[in-house]
Amino acid sequence: MAAELGGDGGGKHKGGKPKGKKQSTRIDFTPMVDLGFLLITFFMLTTTMSKPQTMEVNLPSKEKVNKEEQTKVAESSAITVILGEFGKVYYYVGNTPAVADSIKVTSFAPSGGIRDVLLAKQAPWISKIKAAKAKLPTNPTAAQMEALRKEVSGIKGEKLATTLMIKATDNSKYKNLVDIVDELNICEIGKYAIVDLNDQEKAMLSAKNLK
Repeated sequence: MAAELGGDGGGKHKGGKPKGKKQSTRIDFTPMVDLGFLLITFFMLTTTMSKPQTMEVNLPSKEKVNKEEQTKVAESSAITVILGEFGKVYYYVGNTPAVADSIKVTSFAPSGGIRDVLLAKQAPWISKIKAAKAKLPTNPTAAQMEALRKEVSGIKGEKLATTLMIKATDNSKYKNLVDIVDELNICEIGKYAIVDLNDQEKAMLSAKNLK
């Protein structure tokens, strides 16, 4: 930005006294426009564009298994989590609680909560995923990253991998559902379903005065 001062010649009055110079000011904004375009270009090149968030979906396996075997596998690999009042989490192994005492209570605490339960259940597949990630080079290509994503998805979707059944009581909050989905990602669990409480579970929770 530049300012220029200009004026006409002095000259004299009739009395011989010199005239005062008339000065004018002109501001040149051209450099400022150039600076503006430079800043716009800089921010366009350095700003990271927002990427769409996606949710990974594991499709059902094409393997044919009979109903008895399918039920057996589901019972051995499933954990049912029931979201309760005040952030409490009730859980049991399998799809149906055998007795009321099989329902245990925990929380979303980082240590000693539902995360530890899920990590212990999913431990063999977490080890497989870590081994797959360890094979990735320091500067992987897009193709290598895509291959890893597919491999990890396949590990999470294995027949015996942990399946989480998520259920909620009337006193739970939506935040608790978000919390349990976060725990799924932390524990590398790819198979889960959000379903309603059945009558047996409601009766057992009521018998233990759980909400």
